[in-house]
Amino acid sequence: MTPLPNIVILGDYERALKRFSTWDQLERQADITIYHEPLQGEALYEAVKDADAIAVVRDRAPFNEALIARLPKLKFFMFTGERNGTLDSSALISRKIPIACTPSGPSKESTAELTWALILGASKRVVEQNKLAATGGWRDELSVLPLLAGERLGVMGLGSIGSRVARVGAAFGMEVVTWSPRMTPERAAAENAKSVSLEELLKTSKVITMHLVAGPGTKGLISKNELALMRPDSILINTSRAALIHMPDLQEALLEGRPRQAAIDVFDVEPLPLDSALRNTPNLLVTPHLGFVAEPIFESFSNQITETLSAWLGNNPVPHPFTPK
Repeated sequence: MTPLPNIVILGDYERALKRFSTWDQLERQADITIYHEPLQGEALYEAVKDADAIAVVRDRAPFNEALIARLPKLKFFMFTGERNGTLDSSALISRKIPIACTPSGPSKESTAELTWALILGASKRVVEQNKLAATGGWRDELSVLPLLAGERLGVMGLGSIGSRVARVGAAFGMEVVTWSPRMTPERAAAENAKSVSLEELLKTSKVITMHLVAGPGTKGLISKNELALMRPDSILINTSRAALIHMPDLQEALLEGRPRQAAIDVFDVEPLPLDSALRNTPNLLVTPHLGFVAEPIFESFSNQITETLSAWLGNNPVPHPFTPK
């Protein structure tokens, strides 16, 4: 009897994939193993060494050329979303292994919502106030909170996410300014924002929120010199890419009190290591990369994984083949 194809699913941290679609037919067609814990190095190799097909939630498992070369049985690879920063796609293409991806779902809306959760959480000291109330306290010196209305919101990057964030800021009565490497006054004005220099944005904004692509001109954009320009009462938010900020400089700046606070959802190493100083840095609010983690997105991911793998198993065209840009 011919053995069933071996399919390995990686990165289901939330244990969400089986909650949002039906896997019965797929499980009759293949042996499926789903991993919920983060895997790297030899642990990752051991999990996938016999896989005929691999599916990864976003870029939660790194596949470089060396690892791919150790997987002689691999015939198909897919990931959710439309980009994967930890996959050497050229190594798969050179072996003529087809690659598929999935539509991202409403991740832009979800990330914009999380951005405002972090802005408000940091500004209103929600975590500290919750701990105070839960432990029998009521108010302390952190309970006299700032007001965002009338303050300046600096939006770095005014694309589909940044523009959503800017509109909410305007609704709160904030003055919205923006900068990006290719920003124009006309583009800014279309979103009721004012285009300013990076230096002005950093020096004058109460809240600075980052929505840029991490490319050659933006990696490490915020480091020691830029942080020193910020207002001593400012808040820095990053729900975009970790590479935009030099994190050791941010830790040092927070200890020195400029900016006053930061709220970060993305990190150079994910999951954040247990011994990372970022878990206990004063005035730093951290969340575990929640920007795209929302019910409709994971429902879409789950349905697309089962649909795509079923198509591949049936020797049919996969619905979203991936082409590197």
